[in-house]
Amino acid sequence: MTRKGGQKPVDDTFWKGRLRKARAFHSAAQTLSTLADGADAADPIVSEILLAAIAYADALTAKSDGTVNQKDHQAIGQALRAALGNRLPAAQMKRLMDIVREKNAAEYSARVGDLKPARRLLEQLGTFATWAEEELAR
Repeated sequence: MTRKGGQKPVDDTFWKGRLRKARAFHSAAQTLSTLADGADAADPIVSEILLAAIAYADALTAKSDGTVNQKDHQAIGQALRAALGNRLPAAQMKRLMDIVREKNAAEYSARVGDLKPARRLLEQLGTFATWAEEELAR
C-alpha cells in the first residue's frame, strides 16, 4: 500500500474500529454535556465532539476507498468528498467542517468555551452521525 498525499491506506476492517470509537466519543460528549452546568468550560465537550466527527469521517473513507486522512484535520472534508463523491451532501460537509473549525479554539487557545454553543455543536454532530451511520449501513 502506498500513501497518497495526506491519506493513509487501511485494511477493509479498519472502518469498524473507527465507527466504534466514533460512537464512544459521541457518547462521551453527550455524557459531559448532561453533567455540565453553566459554569463548566465546554471545551472538553467540544474536544469529544471533534474526535467523534473525525472518527465518523474516517470510518466512511476507510469503508468507501480504503484510506483515512492523516495529520491535517482541515483536509478531512476533501478526503470525504474524494471517497464519497456526490453521495456526500453539502449540508453534511458543512456540519463536519463547522465542527473541525472549532479544534484550535477548544484545544489550544486560552479562551473558555461556552456551554450553549457546545450543545449546538453536539446537535450538529448528532445529525452528522445519523447520516454517517446510514451511509455506513449501505
